[in-house]
Amino acid sequence: MTIASPLPDDATIRAIRQRIDRPLVLVGMMGVGKSTVGRKLAATLGMHFIDADDEISEAANMTIPEIFEQFGEAYFRDGERRVIARLLEDDASDCVIATGGGAFVQDETRALILERAIAIWLDSDVETLVERVSRNDRRPLLQGSDTREIVVRMKNEREPSYSQAPIHVASDAGPHARAVGRILEELDKWL
Repeated sequence: MTIASPLPDDATIRAIRQRIDRPLVLVGMMGVGKSTVGRKLAATLGMHFIDADDEISEAANMTIPEIFEQFGEAYFRDGERRVIARLLEDDASDCVIATGGGAFVQDETRALILERAIAIWLDSDVETLVERVSRNDRRPLLQGSDTREIVVRMKNEREPSYSQAPIHVASDAGPHARAVGRILEELDKWL
C-alpha cells in the first residue's frame, strides 16, 4: 500500500511559490513547531529560513534566557520587535520566518508583520503543546510553576492576537510534513 504524500504536487508548489511576494511569518504558541515546520516549509518552497529567536540571540550576543534574566521581558520584546522589523525590511520576500511565541502578541510587532508579510498562525491543542515544551527546561516564561497551567493561560490570552493572522493551520502531534501540506493548501486558497 502506498501512503499519499501530505504535500501537493511539484507543479502546484511552484505555482504557489510564484505568487508569494512577501515573507511568510509563522506565529503561534511556543512548542507548536514554528521552527521545525518553518524549515520544512522553506525547503519545500525553495525559500530561506530564518528563526527570529536565533537572530535576537546573535544580535544581543546572549541566549534568550540570559536576556530575560538580565534585562527582563520588556527589554527582550523591544529587541525582538527591532530584529523582526529588520528582517522584514531586508529583501525578505524569499524567506520563511519563525517568530517567538510572544512576538505576534505585541501590538507593534503584529502590525509590522501584518503590513509587510503573510502571517500564518500555527495552532495546536494544549496536550501537544505541553508535551513539546516539557522537553525544554530553558523557556523563561515556563519557569517556576505548573507547565500545563501556564500553557493553558498563555494560549487563552494569546489566541485573540494570533487569530488576526489571515491564515490559520493546525499543527498536531503527527509528522510536521502534514502541517506544511496544510499551510500550502491554505496559502494556495489565500493568495
